[in-house]
Amino acid sequence: MTQLSLKEYASPIHLTDCYEPSLLYLNRKEEMVDELLETFLKEKEELREAKVPRDYAGKRDLLKGILTIREPKPLDVENLNKLDSLLQTELMERGVIEVGPLEPISDIYPNCSFNQSHKFTLWQGDMTRLGADAIVNAANKYLLGCFHPYHACIDNDIHSAAGPQLREDCNTIMSLQGELEDTGGAKITRGYNLPSKFVLHTVGPIIDKGIELTEQQKAELASCYRSCLDLANELVAIKTVAFCAISTGVFGFPKAEAAQIAVRTVNEWLNTNPNHFEKIIFNVFSDEDYNEYLHVLQS
Repeated sequence: MTQLSLKEYASPIHLTDCYEPSLLYLNRKEEMVDELLETFLKEKEELREAKVPRDYAGKRDLLKGILTIREPKPLDVENLNKLDSLLQTELMERGVIEVGPLEPISDIYPNCSFNQSHKFTLWQGDMTRLGADAIVNAANKYLLGCFHPYHACIDNDIHSAAGPQLREDCNTIMSLQGELEDTGGAKITRGYNLPSKFVLHTVGPIIDKGIELTEQQKAELASCYRSCLDLANELVAIKTVAFCAISTGVFGFPKAEAAQIAVRTVNEWLNTNPNHFEKIIFNVFSDEDYNEYLHVLQS
């Protein structure tokens, strides 16, 4: 398939423009949720009769679900300011994790066999809190985010925390490309309401349950990591990159093999491209993923 290069879509999505989220309505969550619900419930005919919960948590979940299924289209400035302020308030409550102080693997495991381990960090937690220059999103081939409300995937989490501008940028890219995104490829957008400046979107291989892992699928997963690093390397502003455990969720890639491929591929890329990037964070969410990466890094 014909895949767009960075220079072909960077300008249409204003990639290098600094985005400053609005703080106009900061710390006014309940008011913003009420007003945003009123706006979004009017956008689609089938939502106008939706029952709005009375409690704040229920209202916030409803708003999140509506935004998850919302087609990519611009918001007017007033509602964009309200949504930015809501997401920024929630980010302040979650807390931003600065990646600079995170301890490198070489300090924790001095005998680590990976020679780039002084640039590696293993961190367990919510990726939408990481203040890396770029974080990696495990996307699907449509590259527009997850349209399933409350689905527990990193794609959904990142789009929900970033705001609808992220889906708009992805839609612009895909409209220009005119083709689905290749497995193993990557695209980049701004991070909007995330603490990270950029989001790298990559499509990992899908492993059907009960089917033996193939060499092609292993190569496709390795390509995801290389594509993200190649793309991030084109922007001088990116010095730190946080990778999620690509394809190991609903895409079904075996966790042990995925961790080995991730660490080995990144280490090889850094060896081939010396003096690039200051820190690579392997971000995991579950204890199982954490232990798999530990096993690889200690071996």
